[in-house]
Amino acid sequence: MTIPDLATTAELARQLRVDSIRCSTEAGSGHPTSSLSAADLLAVLTARHLRYDWQQPKLPTNDHLIFSKGHASPLLYSLYRAVGVVSEDELIYEYRKFGSRLQGHPTPVLPWVDMATGSLGVGIAGAVGVALAGKALDRLDYRTYVLCGDSELTEGSVWEALDKASYYELDNLTVMVDVNRLGQRGPTEIGWDLERYAARVESFGCQAIMLDGHDIEEIDEAFTEAEATPGPVVLLARTIKGKGVPEIEDKPGWHGTALPRDLAERAIAGLGGPSSLIVSSLTPPAGTPAITPDPKAAVQLPTYELGSKVATRKAYGEALAAMSARPEVVVLDAEVGNSTHSEEFLKVAPDRYFETFIAEQAMVGVSMGLAARGYVPFAATFGAFISRAFDFIRMAGVSELQIRLCGSHAGVEIGADGPSQMALEDLASMRAVNDSVVLYPSDGPSAVALVKAMADAPGVAYLRTTRGAYPTIYGPDEEFPIGGAKVVRSSDDDQVSLLGAGVTLHESLAAAELLASEGISARVIDCYSVKPIDTATIQAAVAATGGRLVVTEDHYPSGGIGEAVTTALVAAGTAPKLVHLAVRGLSSSGTPAELLDAAGISAAHIADAARQLVS
Repeated sequence: MTIPDLATTAELARQLRVDSIRCSTEAGSGHPTSSLSAADLLAVLTARHLRYDWQQPKLPTNDHLIFSKGHASPLLYSLYRAVGVVSEDELIYEYRKFGSRLQGHPTPVLPWVDMATGSLGVGIAGAVGVALAGKALDRLDYRTYVLCGDSELTEGSVWEALDKASYYELDNLTVMVDVNRLGQRGPTEIGWDLERYAARVESFGCQAIMLDGHDIEEIDEAFTEAEATPGPVVLLARTIKGKGVPEIEDKPGWHGTALPRDLAERAIAGLGGPSSLIVSSLTPPAGTPAITPDPKAAVQLPTYELGSKVATRKAYGEALAAMSARPEVVVLDAEVGNSTHSEEFLKVAPDRYFETFIAEQAMVGVSMGLAARGYVPFAATFGAFISRAFDFIRMAGVSELQIRLCGSHAGVEIGADGPSQMALEDLASMRAVNDSVVLYPSDGPSAVALVKAMADAPGVAYLRTTRGAYPTIYGPDEEFPIGGAKVVRSSDDDQVSLLGAGVTLHESLAAAELLASEGISARVIDCYSVKPIDTATIQAAVAATGGRLVVTEDHYPSGGIGEAVTTALVAAGTAPKLVHLAVRGLSSSGTPAELLDAAGISAAHIADAARQLVS
């Protein structure tokens, strides 16, 4: 195909500016000035460097374009019009409208969008994941381009991402930074000081190229240089916010503000008026990914003897090793693989194991990029530390990407490490994520079965594992469907139901033994699926035991198992007599037994709550 000349590319940039103004003014909101500043970069990239078949967005050899500065969606959607995949009417009249796929920030409802962006710092980490998939897994010659804003560079996650891009020598990654000097409120931290930005970029091991972001020829040369440079490249483009509209160029107060109609009309006329230039990107090379997914591959999960003690974190790692039989499964670690036991996968499939070190945001962001490329990423760290990446997890939910997370060392059960290490909020936060799955196994067999089940779960799936080793209570053939629960102990004479998961299931079983010695029969239920929760099994327990329930969890009371149970029963129209035992204060160092008892969630406390219900 014929590559558009520089004059045609400049005309494309002009059209992108006009359309960015038109759609945002018609919508009455948006970020046109942030789009105007980056229009030249995107015009050159799309017309002269991007290899993309716009009619086949899932083509494995396509390059990838990710807008980490997702608020510049008027520019992205104008680009889609310019390549012929979005009509003029859709762009101008449906942008930001209810039910439109042209939302305020891009989401994968559009087939050309890999992941939802707009929470600054997320897109660049996801781009590292896409580039990593291309180089280390797909082994295809596609490139990943990501557009960032200069305000975004104050986000620590940006530098985590660049550090990992350098570590993995991602010469297929080009980061475009739109250095337009103005943020939302006013000037950015270091303005147009490209030398300072370059020093920072290079200190993280990436190559920096400084350029005039409005010189079409210089931009073209910068992309060519980036393509020939070993390792990741960051283009630091000095631009003017609102470029092309003299009345607002480089003026604060216009971020996130659509141009009023009168100003928009003058601006569009000054830019030469609307046009209908259609361009094509370069043809992608031929090729197929080196890895072919095989979700039906035979997986031989580990087994455990009844009564033998095993930590669910250890079972998680052993299950991951077994899951290596599926070539699309990949594992990420935040430098705690010897504790989460993720390193068991490293021993059997080192080419699909990625270390992100102590960079939880990067770990989740890279997982998003890998998932966007069709891989099944399992990422683990301590449950307390995975919270640092919650915004990324939330954005994975918005993106409807299938990522699998494991939080180990959860609850006061971890013992002497103390409260800074105790994940006591994780179930609540993970339950809040869009369409998430939250799982909490109690022994080895349930852990390995749930690892296998979560591989194919929709959206974000979270597995909570326990530090200590506890008795195996299930046989190797027991099934653990997502959304289920297990009645571990029951009789026709049950007077109260004890609900728990993880360590509190074992405490509930011990409490049931105490109660049995006193003539009180207790049903014990394993709520291993916290979301979705098994309403039917819990309702049956309510009916069988006169509505008497004791729910116990090694978690703060807000948002955990107790609220999951209560919400389910209220929605079902059931009003139980429920006692909720949870961690209600700040814990300290101690042995697991001491801390469980001090928190009021040990067997003795469960038995006492049950006695009060049946008395």
